[in-house]
Amino acid sequence: MSIISIVPRLPPAIDGVGDYALRLAHQLHQDFHINTHFVVGDANWRGDTTIEGFTATSVSSRSAAALVAALMDAPTTTILLHYVGHGYAKRGCPFWLVNALEQRKRTHPTRLVTMFHELYAVGVPWKYDFWLSLAQQNLAARVTRLSDRCLTSTQRYAKTLDRLSNGKHHQVPTLPIFSNVGEPSQVKPIAERYSRLVIFGQHHTKVRVYRECLSSLELICRTLNLTEIWDLGPATGITPAAIQTVPVMEMGSRSATEISKILATSAAGFLHYDPSRLAKSGVFAAYCAHGLLPINYQPQSRPIDGLEPGHHYWVPTNDSSMFNATSRTQAIADNAFAWYQTHNLATQAKQFADCLLNNRIVA
Repeated sequence: MSIISIVPRLPPAIDGVGDYALRLAHQLHQDFHINTHFVVGDANWRGDTTIEGFTATSVSSRSAAALVAALMDAPTTTILLHYVGHGYAKRGCPFWLVNALEQRKRTHPTRLVTMFHELYAVGVPWKYDFWLSLAQQNLAARVTRLSDRCLTSTQRYAKTLDRLSNGKHHQVPTLPIFSNVGEPSQVKPIAERYSRLVIFGQHHTKVRVYRECLSSLELICRTLNLTEIWDLGPATGITPAAIQTVPVMEMGSRSATEISKILATSAAGFLHYDPSRLAKSGVFAAYCAHGLLPINYQPQSRPIDGLEPGHHYWVPTNDSSMFNATSRTQAIADNAFAWYQTHNLATQAKQFADCLLNNRIVA
């Protein structure tokens, strides 16, 4: 079977959704013999026409006509759309994309499966997201109604998709993001790893860490008796040379294989992420998959997406007595690793295959 996968960008561009789609394509091919042809929704993308064994083309422009033409070139009626509004339009309103899909569905029998990585922004009145939120909601609703099957990464998104679809999609499958940097089949106990904290992410996420979380990082260094901190990803320009007496080493951007090796030998990983959306964090997924102690700057008020603070991740507070015992640290890492296994890449590929291989097209 062959499918078209519509993505915002693919390597060599840095794009988490593109990395996700590429890893998923490999697993679908390996486990279910599903071949993927990628259509990149960015006319400025400069990549090879063959990427890791898969063919790829980009739209000639961000227009409905250009996307319809690109879809016509691929001999298949099944489309997997990776939807994230801001990936296809600067302000998160990809009218051209949705118009093209509506035209395609009107003129050709097409099975559309959509993975919603994002839905719409919820902003404040002094930011543009506030004024564009209704337009973004409208576009997301149109995509849900066009889609034969929908999937998403969080329970909150799933409930919203049910509402936006006017009842067409009940009980949307929730698939927390898998690790884009590999999944070791076995992981070492924390006691057998280096006393190292990893801070991994994109430029803007790490800038937020160093601007807002220094006191938490100091507490982490004391509590876990760390000897080093490794910063993975683009340089921030504000990375401190040390936190307390613990040196911070900027390791730069590395390959997925190198990152996986570093994570597999590190004790803990830190991030500053919305606690209600941890299930859609690729960095959090990578920490869980590699058996580190995941540490988030803030807790969520109640368990969501199967995640509970103090059970699946640590939130550093002045009361760190619970971490006097190594067993407690290991227990949280084990819980996070077990949570991840319920939706690892192979498990998710099966869920996607079930959606893609069901030939019933919903009117």
